[in-house]
Amino acid sequence: MTVLNPNEKLDIESILTDLENYRPKRRGWTWREASGAIQAGPFTFRDCSTPLKNSVALPSAKYFNGIDPQSKNSITTEIASGRFEDDIRRMRMAAWHGADHIMVIRTAGQSHYDGLIEGTPQGIGGVPITRKQVRAHRKALDLIEEEVGRPINYHSYVSGVAGPEIAVMFAEEGVNGAHQDPQYNVLYRGINMVRSFVDACEAKTVMAWSGMAQIDGAHNANATAREAWKVTPELMVQHAINTRMSERVGIAPQNICLSTVPPTAPPAPSMYLDLPYAVALRDLFDKYRMRAQMNTKYMEASTREATVTHTLNLLISQLTRVDIQSTITPDEGRNVPWHIYNVEACDTAKQAFVGMDGLMDLVALKDDGVLRNKAREIKERAILFMEEMLEIGGYFEAVQEGYFVDSGYFPGQNGDGISREIQGGIAAGTVFERDEDYFAPVTAHFGHNNVTQYDPEATDNPASLINGSTFEKPEKTIYVDELDETDNVSVRLAESAPYRMSSSIKPESEWAGDGVILLTLFFPVDARTAAAAAIEMATRMGLEEPEVINREVMHPAEGTRIELKGKVPFAIDAETLSIPPEPEIISDDELRSAIDKCPMRIVAGTVGEDEHSVGLREIIDIKHGGIEKYGIECHYLGTSVPLEKLIDAAIELDADAILASTIISHDDIHYSNMRKLHDLATEKGVRDKLAILAGGTQVTPKIAEEMGVDAGFGRGTNGAHVATFLVQNRRQKSEPEYRRN
Repeated sequence: MTVLNPNEKLDIESILTDLENYRPKRRGWTWREASGAIQAGPFTFRDCSTPLKNSVALPSAKYFNGIDPQSKNSITTEIASGRFEDDIRRMRMAAWHGADHIMVIRTAGQSHYDGLIEGTPQGIGGVPITRKQVRAHRKALDLIEEEVGRPINYHSYVSGVAGPEIAVMFAEEGVNGAHQDPQYNVLYRGINMVRSFVDACEAKTVMAWSGMAQIDGAHNANATAREAWKVTPELMVQHAINTRMSERVGIAPQNICLSTVPPTAPPAPSMYLDLPYAVALRDLFDKYRMRAQMNTKYMEASTREATVTHTLNLLISQLTRVDIQSTITPDEGRNVPWHIYNVEACDTAKQAFVGMDGLMDLVALKDDGVLRNKAREIKERAILFMEEMLEIGGYFEAVQEGYFVDSGYFPGQNGDGISREIQGGIAAGTVFERDEDYFAPVTAHFGHNNVTQYDPEATDNPASLINGSTFEKPEKTIYVDELDETDNVSVRLAESAPYRMSSSIKPESEWAGDGVILLTLFFPVDARTAAAAAIEMATRMGLEEPEVINREVMHPAEGTRIELKGKVPFAIDAETLSIPPEPEIISDDELRSAIDKCPMRIVAGTVGEDEHSVGLREIIDIKHGGIEKYGIECHYLGTSVPLEKLIDAAIELDADAILASTIISHDDIHYSNMRKLHDLATEKGVRDKLAILAGGTQVTPKIAEEMGVDAGFGRGTNGAHVATFLVQNRRQKSEPEYRRN
């Protein structure tokens, strides 16, 4: 498998074939290049990067010639389904929507593993990071980036007591970026301080050799502290420790990224609190990259709420500079990593950045006043924090005293910080002084390794003593495939094969054939009653394992919105489906030209005793993109129009067509309305001249034709559909016969 076909599903089995011999195309991080001013459709964009070769544009792009401009910021999608073979499909979808930074979240317990794990078990709360999983992902991404026409960066975590081993594996397998911050190990995983920092030196050296982008973990403090907006001075100290350490070890400044997270979310006054913090970060750390992520601490399961927070965060990113924009979805609140929300989050970032294109040419942040004063205050508090930390003996002592993740606004302290013992924690006492003759012929190695005693010329190239380490000689890498006979990718692929390799289809949210669907319901009762009613409703509908994943009170007494997931216990054979042909739509320019060349007049109304008017007005009115915008002369007779009046008006006005809206369907009145229109026009001798079109929620093309009218339009119809039919219908007749002077 060398080239992906955009119209064919990705062949997972092909990705896994001969995986033991696959080598990544490249290593190191690739940044997007701003193209300067570029033309896309009718617009000039100032802050965009090169468009993709293949992509899915925003839904509204149809109004702008289908353009899909791409921001200059790298966009992240975060993958955590637990099955790497399904993650590959999600990666492809995300790449088509603009993501070029694929971050794969590790299973939670992996920070505590003391070595690399092999095989590909199914993960819980993330993917077990194994060589096979990483290699399969990189192989797939090598193909996907060719398909979309842009390099895609692959990313995971270098943390835990196996951090150096993971860094080596990442360097061997072409991983492009990673989280690496020894403070994360100490504060959040309880790993011994000395061990964590020694491991970090080793891991960072390997990352520097391979050109990986490094993202720190400081943002975890404001995701953990009770009052996140008060730990901003500490966050800056954590950033300072890791960035300086990384640069001293050898990582290039342009590959050192601060993981920045705005510390609040609405209904807090988030811009007032978050923007000064962002400005302060850029002031102190201007030579490093910024990776922005929305705050998940205050994220609930509401997609609307998460999207608003995301968009406000994106505004801060645009105002203050961001190089990588992470996109977090409501998955954490729902505990379901939906495919669709990964894509929606990428689209939110793309849409916001493109919409704000050129913003900084129009506005400027104030150089004085509250913004700069608050930014200065945060920086001053950070410096005071650093000075006090040094006075009490340094970072280790400060952690032991509980200085970090304390929700007091420094120098205030609440005494609720995370405290770790310097001599305690996981892997305490496992750092040993090297023997005098310690020998390590490894290319990227931290510390003295005694290679000069064997060859003085090998100082800068120690691996030459063994004819190259695995970095230079990837064939030396030992590849382990599977170790578990029952929990492995082959077993899982066999289970999902009917839904991947036949016409049998099921809905899915995260895994092939999982059958999971999402329902939105409204109940006019309180939240607890609504949740119980939703479960009962889903059970009676035949859904398996129903679970309420979100509930939002509209009013304490009047009602609650419920979002519920469940599993469909059956599949559908796609080959048995009756799929109507895709309606042809003529371009706006061609429609205008056709009407300009040969004007057209129509008569329209809602017929019978029907008082509905909105749908028909949207088909007609220029404001709603109706047929008026193409120059069609429209005479609207209103609602409850007698059928004979509609025919008589068409004769009197010498109309080309009648548009009849018939919404009410009891006693099949919509059927008889269409049949009577045809019969009346025939009786009055104008049926051959008049095109009769009927529309309504219960109208289908098939029903309309059976009732004798020329065309039927149901749900999803717009003015372009109707105008296209009118023009095509006239072209099928002899146009001069109907040409107006």
